[in-house]
Amino acid sequence: MHQSTVTLPPYPRGFHLITDQIDKAVARSGVTTGIAHLFLKHTSASLCINENADPSVRKDMERFFTDVADGKPYYVHTYEGDDDMPAHIKSVMLGISLTVPVTNGRLDLGTWQGIYLGEHRDRSSSRKIVVTVY
Repeated sequence: MHQSTVTLPPYPRGFHLITDQIDKAVARSGVTTGIAHLFLKHTSASLCINENADPSVRKDMERFFTDVADGKPYYVHTYEGDDDMPAHIKSVMLGISLTVPVTNGRLDLGTWQGIYLGEHRDRSSSRKIVVTVY
């Protein structure tokens, strides 16, 4: 078993492909066949797997979740701004962890699959993902 933390730089609000950063952490683990578990240590961002080729998918994802969660007049938890509660809701909807098979020392994703960081804050900080490979 091997565990490391990937620290991502601040990203703008939206969905961002981070597959390469995670795959490098998996390769460094030395595990050739197994499971990679990813855990995002934040409550206002998310992880998911989706289309890795067409960037319009990421734009549509952002538009959908903005439509669903942003600008609701009944939010009470707005201590850090108008994007505070919507960010938490999006994080809960999409999740903060993933489990991906590892084959030949790499993430065994489908041809068109990539790992997304969903950044749900207007002004984010760096994000940390604990990568456990076993």
